[in-house]
Amino acid sequence: MTDADRDLVIVGDSAFAEVAHEYFEAFAGMRVRAFAVERAHLTRDTLRGLPVVPFETLAQTHPPDAHRLHVAIVYTQLNRLRARLAAAGEAMGYRLASFVSPRAFVSPSARIGAHCFIFEDNVIQPCVEIGRNAVLWSGNHVGHHSRVGDNVFVSSHVVVSGFCTVGDHCFLGVNSALADRTELGADCWVGPGSVLSGQVAAGQMFRVADTAPSRVGTRRFFRLGDAP
Repeated sequence: MTDADRDLVIVGDSAFAEVAHEYFEAFAGMRVRAFAVERAHLTRDTLRGLPVVPFETLAQTHPPDAHRLHVAIVYTQLNRLRARLAAAGEAMGYRLASFVSPRAFVSPSARIGAHCFIFEDNVIQPCVEIGRNAVLWSGNHVGHHSRVGDNVFVSSHVVVSGFCTVGDHCFLGVNSALADRTELGADCWVGPGSVLSGQVAAGQMFRVADTAPSRVGTRRFFRLGDAP
């Protein structure tokens, strides 16, 4: 691996950027040289001992012929911010870097698009297609013959069953599930714990009702002696 392949700039300075910094260096053999943030949102000079530089002048400080780029931003605007900055980086001449954890299972017949971040303990079964610019946080299952579109964010412990389609720009919350052959339209927000099946129109939002606390608290129920 040449220096131009190993040296990396991470776009963003959020918690995800810090996680990406550690993962790229610890598990992908890459060297993060800087973080970059759009000038209007630049609030600090350093992060984790590295410079935080304006994205607009990144090509001058960290040239694209010597650095790769990864946009470590979560699902803001249904992943459109991440997609916009990745496209802007490519237009500046940067090659986008992906991360696939060595602890993820990716079937040999699965296909993964450019600029993805796939965490540990994901299972990506045979004949799965993952689009561009997707994030799969830890512990998900993507079943055989399913397609996850471009610019999708899958949080943790999500089940996508076999023969499913997840449209572009969707968000799948923690512990959500798609039953076999579900077709989820673009721009859907699937909240934590939601279970969907069948055909789902684009632009839908699903939220499981918040769990209300019992009128009897734990101290009274368990007779702890100090119940109010």
